[in-house]
Amino acid sequence: MQIGFVFTNYNNSKFTRNLLLSISQNTDYQLSKIVIVDNKSCSEDIESLNNIKKDFPEVKIIFNNDNVGYFPGLNLGLVYLSNNFPDIDHVVIGNNDLFFPNDFINKIINNKFLFQKYPVISPDLISLDGVHQNPHVKLGISKFRNFIYDLYYSNYYISVIMSLFNRLLGPISMRKDYYEFNQAQLISQGYGACYILGPIFFKKFQLLWAPTFLMGEEFFLSKQLEKEGMKVYYEPLFKVNHHDHATMGKLPSKTLWKISKDSHNVYIKYR
Repeated sequence: MQIGFVFTNYNNSKFTRNLLLSISQNTDYQLSKIVIVDNKSCSEDIESLNNIKKDFPEVKIIFNNDNVGYFPGLNLGLVYLSNNFPDIDHVVIGNNDLFFPNDFINKIINNKFLFQKYPVISPDLISLDGVHQNPHVKLGISKFRNFIYDLYYSNYYISVIMSLFNRLLGPISMRKDYYEFNQAQLISQGYGACYILGPIFFKKFQLLWAPTFLMGEEFFLSKQLEKEGMKVYYEPLFKVNHHDHATMGKLPSKTLWKISKDSHNVYIKYR
C-alpha cells in the first residue's frame, strides 16, 4: 500500500509545520510523498515555508503564482504525486490545519479492506473544542434548508441578520447528523477539511471535480461520486484533530460571503 498526502497552505504556515510534525511521528513514513500546495501566501509566510523546507527537505512544496483555490490546489498536488510516485493509490487530502495521531497511517494499512469497497473515506474530524464534524451530511440537503441557503446568499446584509439569528438559536438550527459520529456508514457528504482517496477513486478519476474557487467542495465531491454510482463512507476509526477555520478566519467576512455566493450559484445548477 502506497500512501501520499496533499494539503493546501494560505498565510498560515504555522499549521503546516504542526501538520508535518504529526505525520513524521508515524513510523517509517517517507515524507517525500507529502505535497504542500501554497496558494500565493504573503512574503512572510513564504519565508516561513522555506524555513519549514529546511527542516523537512523531503517534503515537496509547490509555490503557486496565483491563489487557485482549495480543490484546484489539491489537484496540483495530486498531479505531482501521479507524475513522481505512480504507485501511490491512497492519498490523504485536506487543509493544513490538521493534526494526525501517530497510528493514523497504520490504521489505513490495517484496514485496507475498506478501500477495496469505498472510493472515498471521510474520517472522524474533531475540532479543538471537541466537536465531531462528521458525518457532515447523511442523506442530503432538505428543500427547506436549500431555501434558507438561497435567502442567505440573496443579499449580504440579509446574511448578516441571518447569521445573528443563527448564533442566538445555536444548536437548535444545526443539523444533527454529526451526533452519529460513532457509527460507520455511507453518507452524502463528508466535511471537506479531510478525505482519504483510495484505489477505487483513482480507477475512475484522476482529479477532484473542482468547479469553484472555494466552498461547497463536499457537495461537488458527492456529485462526482454519484455519477459513478458511489458514495462517501464515514469511518470513525480514522481520527484527525482539526483546528478549523485557520484560513477562513483570515478572510474578511464580506469577502468570504462573496466567495461562498459564487460557489452557491454553481451549487444550485446541480442540486
